Amino acid sequence: MTAPFPPGAPLLEPPPPRPALRRSRTDKVAGGVAGGLAQYSGVDALLWRVGFVALTLAGGTGIAVYLLLWLLMPAGPRTPADGTPAAPPGPRSPVAGITVAGLLIVVGLMVLLTRYTGLDLGARGFLAGALLVVGLGLVASAFARGRAPRGGLIALGSVLTLALMFASSVHDWDEDGHGPGGGVGNREYQPTSVEDVEAVYRLGAGNMEIDLSEIDGDDLGGREIRIDQDLGNLEVEVPDDVAVRVVLDQDGGNTEIFGQSGDGYFPAEDADEDDGGDEDGDRDPALVLTIDHGVGNVEVSRA
Repeated sequence: MTAPFPPGAPLLEPPPPRPALRRSRTDKVAGGVAGGLAQYSGVDALLWRVGFVALTLAGGTGIAVYLLLWLLMPAGPRTPADGTPAAPPGPRSPVAGITVAGLLIVVGLMVLLTRYTGLDLGARGFLAGALLVVGLGLVASAFARGRAPRGGLIALGSVLTLALMFASSVHDWDEDGHGPGGGVGNREYQPTSVEDVEAVYRLGAGNMEIDLSEIDGDDLGGREIRIDQDLGNLEVEVPDDVAVRVVLDQDGGNTEIFGQSGDGYFPAEDADEDDGGDEDGDRDPALVLTIDHGVGNVEVSRA
């Protein structure tokens, strides 16, 4: 038989029960999922939110996981389980104000560097610097005492992240869309001589029209033009009497290349071997169009 506990011996208290996995009604930014996970696991809610953002940026799974948990996790009680009134909120942490001030200072310094030095940070540089400051503010708020309004910082960080992703998907191009530049907006080009024709036309997002119908085909001499466009419609018009070869690589959208659809290789048509063509009927073209297009419609036609 087991010996009874001696008189006066302290009894071991059972461990406190683990709270049920529920969405938080008090610590929430969107649906209270991160707050509920924090209450259940003891891990700070900010770290859960950073994890969801990281999963979203890594492959887009963060949003799916968050929505799934939102559907599966029931909402938590409006009042504590013991019925006691909620504790009054503590003093507000100064982290948010310091973060906003630091954000303004950093952006101002970057503007000065761009204005008075040869350093060109570009949109991505400004967004990355601002996002870095907001991220440091979120990390500081996880360890700061008092109530830190993390929701506002998380919302600001999310907007900056989306803007940075968009800016990174658009090449660092100039305002006119030539050479190494491009940008966002609608572009129309109508060169009247070979000297006015650019070797590269680029555009990040928007519609682009390139009218080459005024160019004398005898002056082209096998000229190659590269067209890069990420998002939007593209229309190219070439001279009627010029042999044109088109090489198209398109991600998505409708295509009409001299009446043909699809992407790939479009030889210089209406030629035979006596006119400098090869056995496939593709003669040496006066103009070669190499088109790298993202999403949108592409049309190449004759004047």
